[in-house]
Amino acid sequence: MKYRSLGRTGWNVSEVSFGAWAIGGFWGNVSDQESLAALNSAVDCGVNFIDTADVYGDGRSERLIAQLKKQRKDQIIVATKAGRTLPEQRVEGYNRQNLTTWIENSLRNLSTDSLDLLQLHCPPTELYDHAEVFGILDDLVKAGKIRYYGVSVEKIEEALKAIEFPNVQAVQIIFNCFRQRPAELFFPRAKEKKVGVLARVPLVSGMLTGKLKSDSKFAADDHRNFNRHGEMFDVGETFSGVDYNTGLKAVEELRALVPTRVSMTQFALRWILMFDAVACAIPGGKNPSQVSDNCRASDVPPFTQEQMAGVRRIYDAKIRPLVHHRW
Repeated sequence: MKYRSLGRTGWNVSEVSFGAWAIGGFWGNVSDQESLAALNSAVDCGVNFIDTADVYGDGRSERLIAQLKKQRKDQIIVATKAGRTLPEQRVEGYNRQNLTTWIENSLRNLSTDSLDLLQLHCPPTELYDHAEVFGILDDLVKAGKIRYYGVSVEKIEEALKAIEFPNVQAVQIIFNCFRQRPAELFFPRAKEKKVGVLARVPLVSGMLTGKLKSDSKFAADDHRNFNRHGEMFDVGETFSGVDYNTGLKAVEELRALVPTRVSMTQFALRWILMFDAVACAIPGGKNPSQVSDNCRASDVPPFTQEQMAGVRRIYDAKIRPLVHHRW
């Protein structure tokens, strides 16, 4: 496993880390025992950064991570998120009382006295016009409740606004072979500001594993079944907003670029790591084999210019018209 600096935090994080949405909920059934096995596999592979949220299984994901940290002596940095428990996303909901309550709940779930990294969880765009929210976060840092804070965003305009606040240390944004726009404007600005970039939805909800088919079935409680058109939350969270069958066709074209002895998953993650603005990719994993496959992406040699151009060509032809202008 290779490591990269996360903004100005002083942390060196595993470039392939662990996204803990799947072990909390909305990805079909997964047992706590298997989830803990997946987490332990990640740490065995050298992962030292885990991303979760209070809303993932109503604290289930955070509590599993607390169990992991009790079992392991390794240093593990945990980023969590807050804000999506609001019944409606309104700036007024991000007040001092709610932020304090959310943080206290996560502290309790994670069995810790201070959160390593607290991220606002895809708040409304207009929140970035309200500096007082970030002032509250500054106060919570001073109080020792959180060490650092950042944001998770849907749109590039939100990311650009967020990093104008001086104490935003990290931005989590969807970036993958099918969502390439962040590299154009946001990445150079993030590097200039020394803000860490966390690449989320790196495998396009599993599509870039190459294992999904046109007739693949998803559980009733799997967002890939019920949120394909944004029925519950932003459609960009599910298959990165790409039409399912169009995505499958693009994946088949990508296969021709994958080197021998490299899995489709590893190829997709290694593509992300070709961008030095990225501190880490945070793929999910529901079992140890998925996790170890993810982690081996760190060992894949850098891509050639031809491989990078090939990915871009497929994106430009099949994906760009669907998503590039939207987020």
